[in-house]
Amino acid sequence: MTENTQQQPASTPELPTQYAPAQVEGKLYERWVERGYFTADAKSEKPPYTIVIPPPNVTGALHLGHAFQVTLMDALTRRKRMQGYEALWLPGMDHAGIATQNKVEQQLAEEGKSRHDLGREAFTDRVWQWKEEYGGRILGQLRRLGAGLDWSRERFTMDEGLSRAVQTIFKNLYDDELIYRAERIINWCPRCLTAISDIEVDYQDDNGELVSLKYGEGDDTLVVATTRVETMLGDTAVAVHPDDPRYAHLIGKRIKLPLTDRTIPVVADTHVDPEFGTGAVKVTPAHDPNDFAIGQRHGLESLTIMNERAVITVPGPFEGLDRFEARSAIVAALRQQGRIVAEKRPYVHSVGHCSRCKTTIEPRLSLQWWVKVGPLAQSAGDAVRDGRVAIHPADLSKRYFDWVDNMHDWCISRQLWWGHRIPVWYGPNGETVCVGPDEQPPSGEGWTQDEDVLDTWFSSGLWPFSTLGWPEQTEDLKKFYSTDVLVTGHDIIFFWVARMMMFGLYAMDGEAPFKTVALTGLVRDENGKKMSKSFGNAVDPLDWMDTYGSDAVRFTLARGANPGADVPIGEDWVQASRNFANKIWNATRFALMNGATVEGELPPVEQLSAADRWILSRLNTTVAEVDAFYGDYQFAKLSDALYHFAWDEVFDWYVELSKTTYFAGGEQAKVSARVLGEVLDVTLRLLHPIVPFVTETLWTTLTGKESLVIADWPSDSGFRDAAAEREIELVQRVVTEVRRFRNDQGLQPGQRVPARLDLGTTALAPHEAAIRQLLRLQPEGDDFNATATLPVAGATVALDLSGTIDVAAERKRLAKDLAAAEKEKQQAEGKLGNEAFLAKAPDNVVEKIRVRLTKAEEEITRITTQLANLPAA
Repeated sequence: MTENTQQQPASTPELPTQYAPAQVEGKLYERWVERGYFTADAKSEKPPYTIVIPPPNVTGALHLGHAFQVTLMDALTRRKRMQGYEALWLPGMDHAGIATQNKVEQQLAEEGKSRHDLGREAFTDRVWQWKEEYGGRILGQLRRLGAGLDWSRERFTMDEGLSRAVQTIFKNLYDDELIYRAERIINWCPRCLTAISDIEVDYQDDNGELVSLKYGEGDDTLVVATTRVETMLGDTAVAVHPDDPRYAHLIGKRIKLPLTDRTIPVVADTHVDPEFGTGAVKVTPAHDPNDFAIGQRHGLESLTIMNERAVITVPGPFEGLDRFEARSAIVAALRQQGRIVAEKRPYVHSVGHCSRCKTTIEPRLSLQWWVKVGPLAQSAGDAVRDGRVAIHPADLSKRYFDWVDNMHDWCISRQLWWGHRIPVWYGPNGETVCVGPDEQPPSGEGWTQDEDVLDTWFSSGLWPFSTLGWPEQTEDLKKFYSTDVLVTGHDIIFFWVARMMMFGLYAMDGEAPFKTVALTGLVRDENGKKMSKSFGNAVDPLDWMDTYGSDAVRFTLARGANPGADVPIGEDWVQASRNFANKIWNATRFALMNGATVEGELPPVEQLSAADRWILSRLNTTVAEVDAFYGDYQFAKLSDALYHFAWDEVFDWYVELSKTTYFAGGEQAKVSARVLGEVLDVTLRLLHPIVPFVTETLWTTLTGKESLVIADWPSDSGFRDAAAEREIELVQRVVTEVRRFRNDQGLQPGQRVPARLDLGTTALAPHEAAIRQLLRLQPEGDDFNATATLPVAGATVALDLSGTIDVAAERKRLAKDLAAAEKEKQQAEGKLGNEAFLAKAPDNVVEKIRVRLTKAEEEITRITTQLANLPAA
């Protein structure tokens, strides 16, 4: 079915009796890396296949979400490599500005110091030291998982080449007037003392308070409600809807702002919902994004009332108070003046928190650097609309369009010291100069560089091309851009995916950074609940790998990967995957012990048994199915198809059906041994991208060849044999039905029973020996007494159960079960026949009783049949 020209070693080692992942995985992975299997060659004539890895944070450790996506990416890359592509999967890390700076600042705090004690240069040196000592742990963990990454190309978003790319694209965007500096409302963390992106804000329901305040005096009074009372000190207007008749007489007037000596105007703005609350809202342009927009429309002043640590700076009795202290003090002062109309506590509402330090974020007017995203977002949307980029599953493209079509300008400056410093210099006379990587910055007295650094997403947005050498036109860039697929969670479609699309299309002359975006869901626990340390359900995948092996974790994750859907996972499922790996091991070991081989050509069809033809037909069908599922990123379906083919059809049926042939010896045994070798060869190849370690060990032992990593991917030869498939299906029906009967009678699986088989002239006749072997049926003797007769699939199986079971005890047990089932049926029928009950009971309760009735009737039929089939006492 496939051809492989790898050299065979002189001898083939034997397999241990049990598979021990810990003794196999580490050595195998290092061998793969040492032999350069994962190293891509830009000069190769093979067609390229490139996957971009979402660069993990330098501070990060492997969690199940990483393991999930890495497993899928590795499977895609391994398969394409086997298909003859020059596959590049490039590793690297993100410098993770805020997270990494926080780590080092925590170290300094333990020493009684702050970054300001060291100064900027010494502090960044300290961060680099931390990175060398502690950073990158996750990359070693990816090796443990078996990720086939090209380690010769490892990159870091702060390395020299990527820094050059960052400075280049900043300069280009600046010159094209797509980067500008302006005052806008941003998310501000009073603990980290920096602006943060939307993705770095976690929203959660907090217990707050909703306070209704009375503004103005006499007839010029209106009521506003707020959860942030302290911001009233920065109010510069009250807004109402222009068509609200309640406030028509106030529009354009100025009213008294409580606790201050100021008056503020009442403005009319269509943003206000007259049906919500009182229909009047306070306007604080410097501390709320919606209020800022209203302020811009009406030319309102923006008053900043807090410093960067969220401490009140307005002169008066509240100056110097923390924002939350000020909230309580202001409510008390307003209550004393009779300005409080209503208070609601607790008032549960969604509040943004810094994802790093959990501090409540503060919307704040600030002078920052921004990307004008309009034309860039338009290009990012067009690339999907015109088919240059496919989003999979397609129904998630709507979420993508909702984001890129309504994207706001992007704040890219961060008030940190760790990161790419903004390449802008300010002169003594107000000059502003943006400097590219090959340009000298201005020097002389009064010239200073901007203090801020760029948002981490700015540099990671360049990842698909900066890692390949851009802005230089390198061989890597020519060969491997654009990338083929981005595998990432649907939760960051708005942040990372959109930014890569914008930057890739801009920098690479309209060529998108990837051809397909394959979106995954999130990993959850077995109950579908989000995994979290606070919930007590978080799992360290390394623990599972230690216990069950990396293949078991990988297979479990792949088997749950339906496109775009969340992935529930529990330890029981990993145990089941470990059992699957053991099944593959034991079955292959049995096959090798019985002569399974890949030597020579497959025998001609006329020499093959029906079982041989059946399994080869099913094998080719499975190859075709797996290829189709890979093409549609249906990892769950392809894993399930491989599981059932390998376990059910190869190991549980074909191997068992072939045992009689092996034991008989002769030419037919050699034929089946060659067929079994072929089936195992192809099955292990198909499984390899998902479970690389166990398959590598088994395949190299089976074939004597160098490595599955560089083996050929199987192809569908087109061989199908519908007649053989129908014939073996009949055998399966007979065996399954008789096994079920044996189980119902309480017989042990290995217990041998005398039987007479009447297979007639059906296609079953050639399989009598195999059927007897599978069912543990011994030949009938002179004293054979058919106590049970089973007609199935056109055949008749007569069993002599006398002496194999205690008939009296079995009748007693079944009679007791029958009485319980009849009682259950009677109770269910009684309720369903009660009109009063049916009139009052909810629909779901009635449905449950109907289900109980159906199950009781089925149980009665089953037990009655068993009693009838029992021999006479």
